[in-house]
Amino acid sequence: IMATVVVQQPLGKAGTEAWNSGICDCCCYAFWCFPCFTCTTTGEFGESTCLPLLDILGPALMAAFGIGVCVRPVGLAMRVAVRYKYQIGGSLCEDIMVTCCCIWCSWCQMSREIKARKKVIKVVQRNPMISTFNNFIAQLILHIMVDRKTLA
Repeated sequence: IMATVVVQQPLGKAGTEAWNSGICDCCCYAFWCFPCFTCTTTGEFGESTCLPLLDILGPALMAAFGIGVCVRPVGLAMRVAVRYKYQIGGSLCEDIMVTCCCIWCSWCQMSREIKARKKVIKVVQRNPMISTFNNFIAQLILHIMVDRKTLA
């Protein structure tokens, strides 16, 4: 008999986890087709894939009315949601700064985090007590059978 143990990455206590990668570990997909990349990342997180399009259309619409927008609302909301879901330390102020200064790097970091957290680690180990017990039972049965043959 083999015992199987399945272990998932622990979430830790609120705010004690860290990002799995740095903010500057960017990728080519995001560089060449940023809208496609953000839609893909949002879909992998479980949200609507059209949601990031509001970051493109929203500021354009606001600028048409003369209102400047520094922070992209969907990018900021996604970053806060990823931090909250995976209990990553940080603050809203840090999220605003990262989203304002380098939205590409922020989305890349979120994408890598989502992919890393989706992986499930499986550990299969043999329980030595069960194995020893099974060997003992097998030897006991064999010994009983040998004794019966010698008595007969």
